[in-house]
Amino acid sequence: MTKIRIAVQKSGRLNQDSLALLKDCGISIDNGKDQLKASARNFPLEVFYLRNGDIPQYLRDGVVDIAILGENTLIEKGGALQVVEKLGFSKCRVSLAVPKNAKYDSIQDLQGKRIATSYPNTVKQYLAEKGIEADLHIINGSVEIAPNIGLADAICDIVSSGSTLFKNNLKEAEVMLKSEAVLTVSPMISAEAKQILDKLLFRIRSVRQGRQSKYVLLNAPNDKLDAIIKILPGMKSPTVLPLAEEGWSSVHSVLNKDQFWEIIDELKLAGAEGILVCPIEKMVL
Repeated sequence: MTKIRIAVQKSGRLNQDSLALLKDCGISIDNGKDQLKASARNFPLEVFYLRNGDIPQYLRDGVVDIAILGENTLIEKGGALQVVEKLGFSKCRVSLAVPKNAKYDSIQDLQGKRIATSYPNTVKQYLAEKGIEADLHIINGSVEIAPNIGLADAICDIVSSGSTLFKNNLKEAEVMLKSEAVLTVSPMISAEAKQILDKLLFRIRSVRQGRQSKYVLLNAPNDKLDAIIKILPGMKSPTVLPLAEEGWSSVHSVLNKDQFWEIIDELKLAGAEGILVCPIEKMVL
């Protein structure tokens, strides 16, 4: 029986979020501690636990069919590997940072300077686009210390909250790119594995749509029903059911979580009462 082989990060936040996504897709993985490979019990899938930086090469070589990895790693090491789905978690920025007391007005201030980074290809491409020449010091590990010990004038690294920069007396100077977890595919994937990928993508998209949405139930006086319905976007149109109390209806709809509070405020002003909000586990469109 054909199985699709997926690579995920061996450890860390991306590992946890990737496995949580597969679990929400209804896939049960028999993985013990320190295993490098595990199989799913109820889906034709094998999981390979690999170092994040090694995953692009495994994809190119066809050792794995698909992978979940950071978009920043794909840009740095992935070459022309195809992204089939952005996954919306493990979001971060790849940024240039300088000491807090350094003068920085624009990228021109890095002309001829020393930059420490674990992302040399990304930095080279960005600086070339800006017409800047700099001396790159490639460091595998914590680069934030480099300016403090006189090794570099600036650094390029992943930034999430910015707390690591702050602790090391650095400030974010340039956001080079924004990154999130992506699902990418090997150019050598077989036709059989591609069919399994299509099934997996259907589940992933259903889970992601559910995570981005809220199910809303509310009570509305019938004389205000039309105004309330106009506020609700819904998937097609809201569901309206009569209540036992005459003159009132129950309205059911789905809201995008990013617009949720603004729409709730409008609904209250329009006369909606008894608003109940429920999470959506999955949404099949």
